[in-house]
Amino acid sequence: MKRLTVVAVLCLAVFPLCAETLTGRVVAIVDGDTLTVLDGSNTQYKIRLAGIDAPEKHQPFGSKSQSHLAALAFGQNVTANCGKTDRYRRQVCKILVNGQDINLEQVKAGMAWWYHAYAKEQTAVDRGLYEQAQFFAQARRLGLWSDTNPVPPWDWRRSK
Repeated sequence: MKRLTVVAVLCLAVFPLCAETLTGRVVAIVDGDTLTVLDGSNTQYKIRLAGIDAPEKHQPFGSKSQSHLAALAFGQNVTANCGKTDRYRRQVCKILVNGQDINLEQVKAGMAWWYHAYAKEQTAVDRGLYEQAQFFAQARRLGLWSDTNPVPPWDWRRSK
């Protein structure tokens, strides 16, 4: 019983290490923060990118964000480090292409917001990287930050 408790405590302390890992090829890009991965057994997974929120399709920069994600990931073999399933039954994952964090790349390019409402689900290192990436994208007026008053998708959804 003590061993199980120690393992449970360690999993809570290093949550991403205990998360499910999926591998496969990206076969669809739904929008700037959602894609579909097909694994080796031909099982499809709809994946929501963890730690970010991209503009909705009909929002300014929505299609540019989707296109940017497609350029980064479509047709690529990926590793998806998944920590949970959302209310739409999507896996919520950090996506890596050749070791590169695609979620972070969306923020760096100004194609998504760092979703600080869910920051507690990220490692401390990732929280720092994503926050810094958004700061620099905003300072350089990249992507959605070139808009005079970009509306975060969570506010845009609420207004609809």
